[in-house]
Amino acid sequence: MRAMIQALLLVGLAAPAFAQAPLSAAEFERFATGRTLSYALGGQTFGTERYLPGRRVVWAFEGDECQYGRWYPQDDQICFAYDGEEPQCWTFWEDGGGLAARYMNHPDGGGLSEVTRATEPLHCPGPEVGV
Repeated sequence: MRAMIQALLLVGLAAPAFAQAPLSAAEFERFATGRTLSYALGGQTFGTERYLPGRRVVWAFEGDECQYGRWYPQDDQICFAYDGEEPQCWTFWEDGGGLAARYMNHPDGGGLSEVTRATEPLHCPGPEVGV
């Protein structure tokens, strides 16, 4: 997953300017818990994440299988740890009523912006489901 995120974020994308101070862990938790947020990268939907109680998360790249993990604060960043992957750290802030995020694992990290917000769970079909 780490390589996929880095590759997608480094394809000629400029990092967004910080509109304001990063959200604290408590602010992020209040904003995100119980929500399913979809994020865009360069105007295209990138993926969707469901934020569950207890700082648990379910993430899926657009059109891909779900990955389960948790998030935790590290300094002014929010880091996500998924099964078998190295942590992915982001800085989040509110931007026009939604969330914006900057990838912090790479010095030229790009950014994501929230495009949809829902309270419904993330649909997670299993691998090789269908005929």
